[in-house]
Amino acid sequence: MRTFLNGLPKAELHLHIEGTLEPSFLLERAKKHCLAIPFHSIEEIKQAYQFNDLQSFLNIYYQGMAVLKDEDDFYSLAWSYFQKATAQGVLHAEIFFDPQAHLGRNIPLSTVIHGLSRAVDQAKKDLGLSVFLIPCFLRHLSEESALDTFADCLKFKNLITGFGLDSSEVGNPPSKFEKVFALAKQQGFRLTAHAGEEGPPSFIEQSLDLLQVERIDHGIRCMEDKNLISRLRREKIPLTVCPLSNFSLKVVEDLKDHPIKKMLALGLVASINSDDPAYFGGYIGDNFEACTNALNLTKKEAVLAARNSFIGSFLDANTKAAYLTKLESYCDKHLD
Repeated sequence: MRTFLNGLPKAELHLHIEGTLEPSFLLERAKKHCLAIPFHSIEEIKQAYQFNDLQSFLNIYYQGMAVLKDEDDFYSLAWSYFQKATAQGVLHAEIFFDPQAHLGRNIPLSTVIHGLSRAVDQAKKDLGLSVFLIPCFLRHLSEESALDTFADCLKFKNLITGFGLDSSEVGNPPSKFEKVFALAKQQGFRLTAHAGEEGPPSFIEQSLDLLQVERIDHGIRCMEDKNLISRLRREKIPLTVCPLSNFSLKVVEDLKDHPIKKMLALGLVASINSDDPAYFGGYIGDNFEACTNALNLTKKEAVLAARNSFIGSFLDANTKAAYLTKLESYCDKHLD
C-alpha cells in the first residue's frame, strides 16, 4: 500500500515551506550563522515538537525561523522539500510562505523570494515539478501590516500566484482582512484562506463571502454545519485537509476520529496535505499512509483525494487535465 500511495500522482496544496524545517537543518543553520538556540541535539528538538494546540506549535514555529537568514537558507529549505515531495508522488506543489515573519526579523522580502524561486526553477528543471508560490498574511497581525506586505509583494508579482491567510485563527476572524483580499483580487491573484481548523464553521463562510476566496485550507469544522456542507459540495469549494497536523495539534484527539473519509464520501472536494511536515510527523505520502491505517482509507478513496488535489489546484484547465490523465494512467496500471 505504501508503494502505491507514494507512486500515486498528486498535488500538494497546503504546505508551509517554513514548516519543512527539519531538526537537522535547524542545527546546521544555527551553527552556520553562530546563533544560540535552546537545543543541542535532534532528540531535544523532537521532544519540543509535542504540541497541545495551534498556539503552542506557532510559538516554536516562529522561533525556528530564526535560522533562515540568507538566500541560500531559503533555497536549501525549499529544494529539500521538493525532493521529498517528488519522492512521494507530488507533481505540482502550491507552497505557502510567511513574509511578515521574515520582514519582522529584518530579512528582506527579496532574500526570501529569490531563494525560494531558485529552488522552484531547479525543481522544474531537474524534477519536472511545477510549483506556485503563495505568500500568506499572518492573521494575528493587523490588516495594516498585511496591506504593507501586499504592497511589498507586488514588486515580485510575476513570481507569485496567489495569497493566503494563516496563523492563529481564534480571535482573528477573516472579516479582519477584507480590504487586503479585495486588493489582491483586483490584481488578479488567486485567493485561499485557513478557516475552520480551530475557528468555527462561520469562519469558512466569512472567508468565502467576505474575502471571496476560491479555496479553504483545513475546513474540517464544516462537518458541524449541514448547510455549510451542502454549500461546499454545491459550489465545489476545495478543502485542503491536513490529517497529521490536525492530530498533532489536538484538533482531533485520535486520527481514527478524523473526518477526511467522511468528507470524501459526502462528495466534498477534499485533498490530503502535510501542512508543516517537519513538526507534525510526516510528509504527504505519510499523511496518506496514516489515513489508510487509522481510517481504513481504500485505494479508491486515496485516488479520489489525489484527484481532488489536482481539481482544487490553481492550475489552468489544460494542465489539470494533463495531470488527471497521468493519474488515470497510474490507476489503470496499479488499481486492482
